[in-house]
Amino acid sequence: MTETGEVEGRAGPPLWWARRRDAVWDVALGGVSAVECAWEGVPFAAEAGLPTTVGVVFGFVVGATLVLRRRWPIAVVLVGIAVSPAAMGFLLAVVGMYTLASSEVPRRITATLASMSLAATFVVMYMRTRGDVEADPTLVVVLSVFVAVALTVPPVLFGLYIGARRRLMESLQERADSLERELSLLADRAEERAEWARTEERTRIAREMHDVVAHRVSLMVVHAAALEAVAVKDPARAAKNAALVGDMGRQALTELREMLGVLRAPPKPAPAPVPAPDLVPVAAVAAVAAAEGAGGAGAVCGVEDGPSLGELEALVGQSRAAGMAVEMLVHGEGAAYAADVEQTAFRVVQEALTNCHKHAPGARVVVRLAHRAGEVAMQVENGPCDGKSPEPGLPSGGNGLVGMRERVLGLGGVFVSGPTDAGGFKVSAVLPTA
Repeated sequence: MTETGEVEGRAGPPLWWARRRDAVWDVALGGVSAVECAWEGVPFAAEAGLPTTVGVVFGFVVGATLVLRRRWPIAVVLVGIAVSPAAMGFLLAVVGMYTLASSEVPRRITATLASMSLAATFVVMYMRTRGDVEADPTLVVVLSVFVAVALTVPPVLFGLYIGARRRLMESLQERADSLERELSLLADRAEERAEWARTEERTRIAREMHDVVAHRVSLMVVHAAALEAVAVKDPARAAKNAALVGDMGRQALTELREMLGVLRAPPKPAPAPVPAPDLVPVAAVAAVAAAEGAGGAGAVCGVEDGPSLGELEALVGQSRAAGMAVEMLVHGEGAAYAADVEQTAFRVVQEALTNCHKHAPGARVVVRLAHRAGEVAMQVENGPCDGKSPEPGLPSGGNGLVGMRERVLGLGGVFVSGPTDAGGFKVSAVLPTA
């Protein structure tokens, strides 16, 4: 329904006012117009030779049609034009033209009805004043034009102004509502991004702790089993294995303390706010919110640079000390890669060796590292179990391969794992170094 009470495309209900005060105001105007037209109906009845009661009732009905101005503004204006020869309906004509001009009626219809009202008022005024013999014809014409313009043009102009102002306010309100919805949507997206960042960070921390704990503890279990087997027969070897178990435990505790220290570290202070103009783009607000959400999680949960490829020899040496037959082959000239690339490559080899300790006791293992143009490749392949070495009884959570795959794919690399034709297992990964 429009502001004038018009309903587009369907018939409106009997009560078409949007607000109670609009109904009260229209009823009051209709009452005043009805009284005016009823008063003007008395001379009209005398001139037309009709009973006074007929003129009063006719004027009352005509004036009361002003109540319908919001619902049918065109009809109200047409009634005012129709009764203009009876010299009644001054308030009806003025208010009707104002309502018509301020409504959503097409402008061509408004211009046509305004012209008809102007012409009708001029003709009626001219016919009623030209009978005065003392009046100058030019004065009569000028007076008729003045009255016609005064009763038609100001209401139309004021109605056009009010209608344009109303439409502007509606447009601004719609724009404000749209911006509010957009802000709400962007805030939701920023919260989703922050939650995604927190989830990713939790996953990364869990993966890191799994790699640290699983490898060290696996070696400790292997050394403990060897210690149990040779404790009586070979005390010297038992003492060596006991020392290795202690070293592994201390290394695991050191790495865990370092990681927990990073997690407990206070977040980096936020940069000082930069003065901004009064109007800030919505997209900029959402971008700041998303950056704060994601950046906050990263600042609190970020982990400093971990192990590098230079520590692979020591890693392989630990597995050899635990009794595993490990051969390491390096192809190409090494270079300084990004910290996340070196850490990911180290963790892949570490987790693959852990799996070998768990699932392939006594198997021969080959670790290959290849430095190529724009990428670094690693492969850990074990043969079948020899059938002589006892099972270490290490539990498996099934997260090792998943964690390796997530690490490699997170850097845009390629990860492949699966059994070999010889009865062993192979883990391969390629990481881009750019």
